[in-house]
Amino acid sequence: MNAKLMEKSFQSPRSPSTTRSRHRRKSTEAFSDVVKVSDNNLLLNDQNKYRSMWVRTYSSVWMLLCFVLVVYLGHIYLWGMIVIIQILMTSELFNLLRRAHEAKQLPGFRLLNWHFFFTAMLYVYGRILGQQITHAVTPEKFFYKLATSFMKYQMVICYFLYIAGFMWFILTLKKKMYKYQFSQYAWTHMILIVVFAQSSFTAANIFEGIFWFLLPASLIAINDVAAYFFGFFFGKTPLIKISPRKTWEGFIGASVTTVIAAFFLANVLGHYRWMTCPRRDFSTGWLECDPGPLFKPEIFELPREITQVLPWKEMLVLPVQWHALCLGLFASVIAPFGGFFASGFKRAFKIKDFGGSIPGHGGFTDRMDCQMVMAVFAYIYHQSFVIPQYYPVEILLEQILRSLSLEDQELLVSKLKEVIDGRHLTH
Repeated sequence: MNAKLMEKSFQSPRSPSTTRSRHRRKSTEAFSDVVKVSDNNLLLNDQNKYRSMWVRTYSSVWMLLCFVLVVYLGHIYLWGMIVIIQILMTSELFNLLRRAHEAKQLPGFRLLNWHFFFTAMLYVYGRILGQQITHAVTPEKFFYKLATSFMKYQMVICYFLYIAGFMWFILTLKKKMYKYQFSQYAWTHMILIVVFAQSSFTAANIFEGIFWFLLPASLIAINDVAAYFFGFFFGKTPLIKISPRKTWEGFIGASVTTVIAAFFLANVLGHYRWMTCPRRDFSTGWLECDPGPLFKPEIFELPREITQVLPWKEMLVLPVQWHALCLGLFASVIAPFGGFFASGFKRAFKIKDFGGSIPGHGGFTDRMDCQMVMAVFAYIYHQSFVIPQYYPVEILLEQILRSLSLEDQELLVSKLKEVIDGRHLTH
């Protein structure tokens, strides 16, 4: 018995240092594994990051080439492109909140959504393009009378089309489906107000001159690309929580780039009549017009601080370039909030993109979120600060031809002749 105890006492016990060393060895091995895994993940993320950049760049180049072709074709094709994009955006948003089980029980509900969409299209484009519609047909012909009658009663026609859709909605309400149907009804109207109505101002800008469409749209694209690359290479500080990929470095770098690009891009685009002349009809021929004082070069004397550094004392500037600075400032500071709104919306509904039509970009709605905000501002800015604050002869003539009968038009001509002859006699 004592021998056994002595044998145990003389056995070398497992020292704490040995145990610690083993644990340390295990932990070191585990840490090295973690490092390897994390390094692999970083490498994988880095590869995915660059792969995503190249896919995005490739699809952007294709979109740019197609866009340049449509701009070359002219106003009508640009308007057609906008209409197609609006239909695709609306389709993406209609599908976003549609549920398959409920949709099967309401077979005509999808058609009702499109009924509201095309009614809104008829109303908005009838108001925006009334002058072009009137000039598209030859006077004294059946189609001219049809067009003028439609323009006269357009509001009534669209109102009753909407009322027909409203009654259609009420008559198709089903028990246990009320909540889904009313949510879809509200969702459809939100799409029409927030998406379709805003993007329709793009058509108004196109017919005022491609310049007033192309410059704002290009500034949004430049700002988007600049923000992406500045954020990609220099981004460290998060900008806003709802869009974690946006950084202050990308936002500031893109803002400076966009404002500078606006000034010089306006000079380039302002030298082409195809860009600056408004289109008053639906023809596709070449345009010739007086560019107006905004597009005629003026000498601008550079400040003394600049002339001390640069060899130039003056430069030729188009007056429209000063307006372009305002558009560039809006495109870089305020228009991105349209993208933030879309990011917050996608987070609320737990989706990555609105669609998958454009590789690397998502859907058309993902690309048009800032463009819609910019289109409304460009239209309001043009109407408020660019065009003269009086009624042009073309608009007055359109109102006369639309509102007065042939006898009243002849009476107006005779009255105008009397007034003009009376003024000649007094002088």
